Amino acid sequence: MKNLLIAGTDTNAGKTVLTTALFAYLRKYYPSRKVGIFKPLQTGEGDKELYSQLFSLNQSEITPLHFWAPLAPPIAAEKEGKEVDLKIVWQAFTKLQEQKDWLLVEALGGLGSPITYELTVADLARDWGLPTVLVVPIKLGCIAQVVANVALAQQSKVKLQGIVLNCVQPISELEIEELAPINLIQSLTNVPVLGIMPYLADAQDLEKLAQVAGNLELENLW
Repeated sequence: MKNLLIAGTDTNAGKTVLTTALFAYLRKYYPSRKVGIFKPLQTGEGDKELYSQLFSLNQSEITPLHFWAPLAPPIAAEKEGKEVDLKIVWQAFTKLQEQKDWLLVEALGGLGSPITYELTVADLARDWGLPTVLVVPIKLGCIAQVVANVALAQQSKVKLQGIVLNCVQPISELEIEELAPINLIQSLTNVPVLGIMPYLADAQDLEKLAQVAGNLELENLW
């Protein structure tokens, strides 16, 4: 079984784009393998609906726990008079593991994002033994963000496989080098940068997404 958690430095880092790209790549080049997508919990609308639209996943559920308010899970749950029941999430996760050869797990927000009042995404990655890739949006201040998230990963004993830089808007090669220099990021974090995802005007072009994933150093992910 090969699991991978796709986490980010913050919201809108590009986790969904990378998850979709990896799924498109695996589906194209390993058609005999059973690949699944799992989002442990979701607040608001978005990823679960997108994955259902793009792929025939052949799985009973993508997201076992869902709250309507687009807020941190413990806050969103309280608004509905509920709580974040991780037993439900764990049961769905272990069931899906048994059915799939590869399982892509998309995190909610960044590694420091709260899941409950006691646990963050980093805690979940550690407790569930999930190898993790960190998606970093290329923008001013991203170096500090990646350093802080890697420090949290190390503190929480998360098995961080690598970093993927993501162009969240059209950007030149010079701007990429200035805002997110790979050598500096690797030197500060001691974590390999697996590649750069270009800006995608159409983030639902599965052929292009598979190509983007193929340009990453995927051998480091599992």
